[in-house]
Amino acid sequence: MRHVRIRAACQTDLPSLVGALGQEPYFVTQLARQRAGHGVLLVAWQAFTPVGDVYLWLDSAEEPEVRDRLPGVPLLTHLEVTPEHRNHRIGTQLMDAAEARLRDLGHSRVALGVDLDNHRARSLYRRLGYREWPHPPVPTTRQVYRADGRVEQVADVCRILVKDLREAQAR
Repeated sequence: MRHVRIRAACQTDLPSLVGALGQEPYFVTQLARQRAGHGVLLVAWQAFTPVGDVYLWLDSAEEPEVRDRLPGVPLLTHLEVTPEHRNHRIGTQLMDAAEARLRDLGHSRVALGVDLDNHRARSLYRRLGYREWPHPPVPTTRQVYRADGRVEQVADVCRILVKDLREAQAR
């Protein structure tokens, strides 16, 4: 396991985030959302280099099915770890930090969406105690950040996984 420090990002982190992870439009948007109180961008740092991130979406879900069936439940989005730092439990550490932050904010559940064909991520989430909800997968869109700076909206379908944070804390 690699030692990382995880903290909420701040505006002055933007050049480091973009330098290490790219996706400038994504980080600009999430930092603005964070400043407005709509979420928290957690970043894993190894020394002075960002090696991963996850966003805690505190607003209502954009997808009507999720919003209606999980009112007030925050979402974890955009978990990523740089390729050279994968398989060192950094994703798990980011998820643990996100869940702890949500418990501190008074939330008892959390949800996330995972692409139908992303078996590796689904395996991680199940290992961490996430369970698939009893409803069909949800149509959604995801943003793809291109190297040239373009952002594309791509239709997608996700399985929704939910975790009870009270049960996780009791273990």
